[in-house]
Amino acid sequence: MASSLKSKVAEIIFGTDIPAGRRFDVILIICVVISVIVVLLDSVQRIADQYGFLLRAAEWLFTILFTVEYGLRIYAARKPLHYIFSFFGMVDLLAIAPTYLSLFFPGGQYLVTIRVLRVLRVFRVLKLAPYIKEFDRLITAFKASARRILVFLLAVATLAVLLGSVMYLIEDAQAGFTSIPRSIYWAIVTLTTVGYGDISPQTELGQGVAAVIMIMGYSLIVVPLGLVTAAVSRPPLGKHPVKRCPSCTRQGHDADARFCKHCGARLASSD
Repeated sequence: MASSLKSKVAEIIFGTDIPAGRRFDVILIICVVISVIVVLLDSVQRIADQYGFLLRAAEWLFTILFTVEYGLRIYAARKPLHYIFSFFGMVDLLAIAPTYLSLFFPGGQYLVTIRVLRVLRVFRVLKLAPYIKEFDRLITAFKASARRILVFLLAVATLAVLLGSVMYLIEDAQAGFTSIPRSIYWAIVTLTTVGYGDISPQTELGQGVAAVIMIMGYSLIVVPLGLVTAAVSRPPLGKHPVKRCPSCTRQGHDADARFCKHCGARLASSD
């Protein structure tokens, strides 16, 4: 009896191939979204003053529901420890922990916005798992470009230090360049084309240097994007360009094939 109940609970909670499992995940995602909205509204002072009690009651209601759900997941999991220390297991735990911590550390309940990560379960509900492979490919591209991007960032940081030092010499404290670190801050803001405007050069020479830095900033944005794009478009390790027959357009030839095995025409490599 106990084993059948456990298997039924596991089928509903972890399964998405049955209507009950899909409904469970959809309801869970809706509850997660509503609970995050409750926390966001509670952080608005005007709303909290009027509806604070209702918002806190709703937050505790969702926390209790998620606690029961977390306990059921541990109960129904084939390997409870594997679930507890998995990505979703840690997210599920972090989704309920802040509310309980708020009893000892006021304000801790606002950390429950991490619950929004639980919406990632929509990948299972909507059968979007195949797109995870594309995500893995993007992560691989970032890893392949990591060293070049790091060297680029170090070069930009060095450039920001030099430009900030130059601007410190050109401008005076009345313009806001009171120290080299503050001047470096201005150089970073200008290089990244953010432009807060809290500090701005007043002399003609300083404005000329600022204009050059702004133009450089637009150029610098393209470099990391180009590195990642090149890594993404590059064939994965162990893969070779697809051999496509220009005559019959069939694929599936060996990497070293020179002639089509279907019609005998000479092959040409293509993307």
